[in-house]
Amino acid sequence: MSLFQNIHFYTTVNRLVDLPRASGLEVAFAGRSNAGKSSAINTLAKRGRLAYVSKTPGRTQHINFFQLGDSHFLVDLPGYGYAKVPLAIRQHWEHLLSTYLQTRDVLYGMVLIMDIRHPLTKLDLQMLEWFSLTKKPVHILLTKADKLSRNQAACVLKKVRHFLTERYPHCTVQLFSSMMGYGIEEATAILTDWFGPAGAKIDQHHIELEAKKTPVKGEKPGGIALYQRPRLREGRRETS
Repeated sequence: MSLFQNIHFYTTVNRLVDLPRASGLEVAFAGRSNAGKSSAINTLAKRGRLAYVSKTPGRTQHINFFQLGDSHFLVDLPGYGYAKVPLAIRQHWEHLLSTYLQTRDVLYGMVLIMDIRHPLTKLDLQMLEWFSLTKKPVHILLTKADKLSRNQAACVLKKVRHFLTERYPHCTVQLFSSMMGYGIEEATAILTDWFGPAGAKIDQHHIELEAKKTPVKGEKPGGIALYQRPRLREGRRETS
């Protein structure tokens, strides 16, 4: 049975206290707000409107949970790095994302979305640097590969792979195109392994500890600063 055969929207969360009770593994999708994250999710799930695709970057403002039918979840995180989002909202996103990524025991790994034409931005590197401390796997999708020629795309892939080998050997990377349906099998194989054989190696007590945690009251500042170090002005409007 396909990993995404029974995928469906489960809930949307804008406060830590509303995170669903841990009952299985979770894999988060993260990336810059105009890198094509929602399109990648829809393409992998073969559902045209599963994740909302907007022509206005920064539209996703919540953590969206999609259930895979067996208590596992694909988690769509708010896109980062869009300057026109009000400061108060950016700070709220920052706290929500950082706390989720730092403390969610059932989070197995992260799929990081990068536009192949603008890979390894400062905010992407910041995310990689921080998340590497969790020692959890990261798989990078170089999206919009159809925007480059095959030779150009292969060259970018080679450079990014070399960089990762030197700095973040726990990360893997591939080419991906939602428009052309390229890279679906490779990405699906990675996710199937994470939710299956690889994910099964996580000790059950991690899930039990998450389920027993006391809900977080309030939202105090803290965690990584995806919008503050550095503050980039990335306001290009590109269709996701």
